[in-house]
Amino acid sequence: MAYDNNEKKMESIYSKRIRAGKRRTYFFDVKATRANDYYLTITESRKRFNDNGYDRHKIFLYKEDFNKFIKALGEAIDYVKTELMPDFNFDAYNHDEVAVEQETTEAVAADAEAEAEAQAPAPSENNAPSSQEEVDKW
Repeated sequence: MAYDNNEKKMESIYSKRIRAGKRRTYFFDVKATRANDYYLTITESRKRFNDNGYDRHKIFLYKEDFNKFIKALGEAIDYVKTELMPDFNFDAYNHDEVAVEQETTEAVAADAEAEAEAQAPAPSENNAPSSQEEVDKW
């Protein structure tokens, strides 16, 4: 456990951070009580305009409310998406996840290509395939 200003603070067992724009970040932290019961804290952290500090707002969500919370959140989001903004492209804001996936895919492909080139024997003039043989492979 970590202590800060003589107040007991529970360490996170699991943590997920979501960056939302330039000034806002959400944190989802799973924590345990002394009795090994688990709860979720949802924190919104916003950078202040006029100084280097942050404003933080925190929600504590206990296991007995998980299902009700998920259901209400889903219903509220669905209402906005289907009733209030049916023509809005919400997927356009998935760029962070798509960019990370694309970068990962490109890096894996580049590594595989480099490895294949390193393992391929250098062609000699005697066993070099003809251009027709190369086309046939495709």
